[in-house]
Amino acid sequence: MKTQQLRINSKNSRVSKEMVQAVETEPIQNSVIEETSKKFQIDQKVKQRLFLSLFFFLSGFNFASWASRIPTIKAALGLNEAELGSVLLTMPISSMIGLPLSGWLVSRYDTRVPLTLAFLLNAVSLSLIGLAHSTFNLVIALFLFSLSTRIFNIAMNTQAITLQKLFDRKINGSFHGLWSTGGIVGVGVTTFIISQGISITPHLVTVAVITILITLFASRFLLRNDRAATKTKQAFAKPDAYILYLGLLVFFAAICEGGMFDWSGIYFQKVVKEDLFTIGYLTFMTFMAFSRFVSDRIIEKMGMAPTYLMSALCIFTGISLAISFPSFWPALIGFSFVGFGTAAVIPMTYTLAGASEKYSPGVAISLIASFGIVGMLLGPPLIGYIAHASNLKMSFIAFAVSGMMLIPISRLFFKLTKLNN
Repeated sequence: MKTQQLRINSKNSRVSKEMVQAVETEPIQNSVIEETSKKFQIDQKVKQRLFLSLFFFLSGFNFASWASRIPTIKAALGLNEAELGSVLLTMPISSMIGLPLSGWLVSRYDTRVPLTLAFLLNAVSLSLIGLAHSTFNLVIALFLFSLSTRIFNIAMNTQAITLQKLFDRKINGSFHGLWSTGGIVGVGVTTFIISQGISITPHLVTVAVITILITLFASRFLLRNDRAATKTKQAFAKPDAYILYLGLLVFFAAICEGGMFDWSGIYFQKVVKEDLFTIGYLTFMTFMAFSRFVSDRIIEKMGMAPTYLMSALCIFTGISLAISFPSFWPALIGFSFVGFGTAAVIPMTYTLAGASEKYSPGVAISLIASFGIVGMLLGPPLIGYIAHASNLKMSFIAFAVSGMMLIPISRLFFKLTKLNN
């Protein structure tokens, strides 16, 4: 009997020890699971940021491949400045038409869906630009190119704002920095291709094929399940003062940025008399990229309100220098100032739009993007018409005026919101 009792006690003792060990081990196991889960989440968001960055780069590369070929297209089709301005008018009109569609798509589907489809359409339209041998065909190709660009721009920036919320430090500026870097590489490649005497058709068709291959591969790794669940009001509802001021900032920045994209190469060709006309566009894009990579740090140190002021002064100074001294080095330095000043405005404004209490990020960006479209609608054609009526050098005054308008509008915005972070 005693022996049996001893066996029972011994067995109970072993069970108790096992239970104690299990209890002691459980927190360790939970900690390992939590650490593993956290590491997976970090790896996941880093991967999503990496592939979204690739699409920003590709977007800049494609746009620069087209924009740096504008002088080639102008000469091939025999267009004067006013006619080129009318052709370029196609892009903002198409972009405006695509605005409600892009806002609807990002509110109805995960943003990776319209982003992927738009990049594929962008590739096709880019090849059509290279194949266009008449003004009519060029207008059709530009319409599709601008429409697809509008859709994936809204989708990309919506993803960027959503990802920003997963990181402690600011990362939105780096996305736009990669867009500018893509533009630099695009201009560099175009400059090399032009120097080798390669025509526009094989150039843009090759870029289109590369775009399709990258899109089909990289789209699988983008952020998922980011469809807006709330605050999805119609994009054409009357915007509040918060969105209105941000929209006006984007409007004047778009006049400068879009106009420089389209006319910087021609300025160096016609005014500076530089045979390698892409150097002006390349300089502008290089300093845009540099500015966007450092803009997050500048904003953290200076605040947003002083950054808007700095941007305005850089744009005005750069344009004044290029107009007053229209020779190689002054114009090059002037374009670098304009690129540095313009770069921070749109990503900074998009970040502020993402904080809207009235709209989801996708819809807020769509709303202020509409102001940017109007800026692009007026900017490049206006430069063309003024240049045709007087001269190209004096038409660049419009950029200086637009840059200075950032000062009073940003002050009104920060007075309204009392933000100065």
